[in-house]
Amino acid sequence: MKKEGKILIVDDDEDILTAGKLLLKRQFSKVSTCNVPEHIPQFINDQHFDAIILDMNFGPGESSGAQGFYWLQKILEIKPESVIIMITAHGGVNVAVEAMKLGATDYIAKPWQNEKVIATVSTAVLLGRSRSEAQTLRETNKVLVQASNPASQQNMLGQSQAMMQIRSLISRSAPTEANVMILGENGTGKELVAREIHQQSTRAQQVFMSVDLGAISETLFESELFGHKKGAFTGAQHDRVGRLQAADGGTLFLDEIGNLPLHLQAKLLTVLEQRKVTPLGENKAIAFNVRVVSATNLKQDILKDEKHFRPDLLFRLNTVEIKLPPLRERRDDIILLTHHYVEFYTKKYQQQGKGIKQLSDEALTAISSYDWPGNIRELRHAIERAMILSQSEVLTASDFQLDLPCHIKEIPSQVTEEPTVEVTVAPSVAQNIDISLTSDLNLEQIEKSAIALALKKHRFNISHTAKELGLTRAALYRRMEKHGL
Repeated sequence: MKKEGKILIVDDDEDILTAGKLLLKRQFSKVSTCNVPEHIPQFINDQHFDAIILDMNFGPGESSGAQGFYWLQKILEIKPESVIIMITAHGGVNVAVEAMKLGATDYIAKPWQNEKVIATVSTAVLLGRSRSEAQTLRETNKVLVQASNPASQQNMLGQSQAMMQIRSLISRSAPTEANVMILGENGTGKELVAREIHQQSTRAQQVFMSVDLGAISETLFESELFGHKKGAFTGAQHDRVGRLQAADGGTLFLDEIGNLPLHLQAKLLTVLEQRKVTPLGENKAIAFNVRVVSATNLKQDILKDEKHFRPDLLFRLNTVEIKLPPLRERRDDIILLTHHYVEFYTKKYQQQGKGIKQLSDEALTAISSYDWPGNIRELRHAIERAMILSQSEVLTASDFQLDLPCHIKEIPSQVTEEPTVEVTVAPSVAQNIDISLTSDLNLEQIEKSAIALALKKHRFNISHTAKELGLTRAALYRRMEKHGL
């Protein structure tokens, strides 16, 4: 049965080419021959060969091996991963050894022994396959690195004083090997800062591995981070490389580090101190080289509490500490971020016929005044929702459905509303609610009933209904959606 493998034999002696092809074609799937060495570049550019058998001398009287050395180097220049076996006369072993120093894999002495030739070529084919797979993995890794590159992700936006200080900290700490801890509320962009640190570091061409510790169960923590061997536990049907090994040479981002239980913090600390990891089911520790960037939304006083976080692990992780301000403390950046996301989602949804969206002065006032408890993530989602649901090319404050503070008055809508008689209806609503309380004390049901009664009373006039209930239009819309009204 033939083995998979493509072989190229290069020799000026037709008898050698014929004998070699007859011998090897019974063993391998394809054997090509070349009697003119100048044709070698065309052969190896047109197709892939697992092994190349190359003569040391071409032409009568040649015995120095200079031609073989030349074409050996030429092939390796074109395809450095090539596996080359040299053909030499029986007395030219020293020349063949010299060729191996220049990059040849092995040699065959003439006259050859068939069994030895087959064994040598078989070994060379396996090596060629391994090199080819390794090259493919390297190329794949490059693509993965580029895909995780912050250049392909959202850029850090903001011109406020707070953001200028953050950029300064990043530029000073990124080129070093110091571990960095990023503090900040949810939605402030901690992972974005971590990616920026990686991009400005000496590891930028290596992998950026993000691990959300808040999403990993305690039982899977060691398997995910340290890896495991087949059969290490029930369900371990294959070997698994841990995240620490997978990130070797690059940056490991440990998100939500504050959610890690104390007993797992101890295991992580040991691994980071030793710079070695032992996969589950393995006895031998494996060295790794990563830079650790961590992030948490816990406040500093909680981090420093030994009941929640180990001090020795904290010292290991926060060589440099970067605290991201919430969006309400960098209001100068809100409008900049808003315009960025409006432009982003306009491009994203333009094929759905959403049209060009602009922001009214009313919308800009509302957006700037809102505290954004969910920070940038909430702002981004609010803009996307408004872009999708708005039927106008101009976004108004009502499109963002924000619970604005009472002291911030809404700008009157330009839409003419139906005149209604001023009536005090809150008591009547309350009376209806009191009646329902005798049979149902569910707060959700009471709220739904109150909203339904008020809507019916005002013929679904949103402004008047919201005013009677003491809500903003945006808050009323959200509650109507919540209760299916």
